[in-house]
Order: sequence, then structure tokens, then C-alpha cells
Amino acid sequence: MVDSTDVVVGRIGKAHGLRGDVTINVRTDEPDRRFAPGSVLGVEAPSGSASTLRTVTVASSRWHSSVLLVRFEEVPDRTAAEAARGLLLHASIPADESPEDPDEFYDHQLVGLTAYDLEGVVLGEVTGLVHGGAQDLLAIRTPDRRDTLVPFVKALVPEVDVAGGRVVVADRPGLVAPLEDD
Repeated sequence: MVDSTDVVVGRIGKAHGLRGDVTINVRTDEPDRRFAPGSVLGVEAPSGSASTLRTVTVASSRWHSSVLLVRFEEVPDRTAAEAARGLLLHASIPADESPEDPDEFYDHQLVGLTAYDLEGVVLGEVTGLVHGGAQDLLAIRTPDRRDTLVPFVKALVPEVDVAGGRVVVADRPGLVAPLEDD
């Protein structure tokens, strides 16, 4: 049996219309795949939420003015849709699955990779990914236990080799390696 892992795919936003449709704050690069009719998603309620939903099943999804609208079987009307606002949605995927785009990665694939500079010197270990509005950031812990953030863009991270357990960072003074004292 293949192990699986949960990945965050979205957060339920405001209600749309009277029939239970909700907007989705999309957190996946594969929304049409993750929100396909029949998909079952895990639910994580924010603290203080009265929601008892543990899973939801996608009944339908459509794009409307660049906003993803989804109707879930368990959310039959506007009242239920308003009560579902803020719920975090997870998809369970096989641990060995990769995104369809070869230049995209799941967070769990990156955590634990060794970061090297362009000359092959170890910079540290990837400890996580910080999702930002403009770009994602690789969190790297250096051998001397400093935590650094590197913009996860091709110019600064030209190589990701998940199978080889490594990422290459085009390090700049002060990015990962500390600035030299003047």
C-alpha cells in the first residue's frame, strides 16, 4: 500500500447565491483537478468554528470572473455556505505523486532536501515552504542553526532534484551565507 499525505488545496470563502455555492481561495496549482466533481476533500475548521464537517464532496465547480465557485454535497443552501466560511480544505494524495508540471512541487517533497550553493557547498536543509502573495519562499536552516528564507524563483533556485535529495541555491551575500563584516 502506498502512503498518502494531505496537501492544502483551498479555503472556503463567502457564499455565492442561494443554492450553497461558495467561493474558494485556491491554494493549489491544480484547481480543476482537486475540485473536480466527486472529489472528497478533508476539512479543517479554524479555532472557534462550530462546523462539524470532516469531509466534503464536490458536487460541481466552475470559474466565474476568475473566481472558483464550488458547490459541496454537504452544503445545501446559503445558510450552510455562510457557516462553512473559513474552512480549510485538504486533498489526500499518494506520497509519491508529483504535480503534473515538472517545475512544481508539493511542500512535503521539498522539506528535508539538502541545499547547496552553485559550487556544491552545503548551505543547509530545507525545513519548509512559506507561501506568500508574490512568491513562495524556501525556508532553509543552515549548519550553524540560522533560519533563512530564499525566494523560490528560478533565478535563485535554478535546480530542484527531489530524487537526488538536493536543491541548488544561487546564493548571494546575506541571502543564506551571512554578510562578511566590513
